[in-house]
Amino acid sequence: MQRMAARVFAALLASEEGALSSAELGERLQISPAAVSGAVRYLSQVGMISREREPGSRRERYRMHTDQWYETFSRRDQVLLRWENTLRGGAEALGPDTPAGRRIAETASFFEFLHKEMLDMMDRWKEHKAALREQDIPKG
Repeated sequence: MQRMAARVFAALLASEEGALSSAELGERLQISPAAVSGAVRYLSQVGMISREREPGSRRERYRMHTDQWYETFSRRDQVLLRWENTLRGGAEALGPDTPAGRRIAETASFFEFLHKEMLDMMDRWKEHKAALREQDIPKG
């Protein structure tokens, strides 16, 4: 991630509401409006933040997504699947009996493994998160 985008993301992450205006970001980070604009454009394009209007104002606020990391890693799951499929096609084109074909097939198997592990891990996270929420429920 670009340095300025990382700073803006960290400021949003550390903010009380997980949302700040452009002016608030500039003030907290001591950066120009252009730097804020470039950083939030990048973060919006990669799906790490969203823009929203402040009620009764024309100003925008930038907000982290709920379940930010879950969503980020869920999108990685699709990337792994695309890489696996592309590599499988490459291995077939080169032939399974060639050294290059075997290397590419092994790499495809690695991405297949990562993909499955990522899905399993995300399921375990949902279960873990639900358990954490139950622990936070006040006992009456």
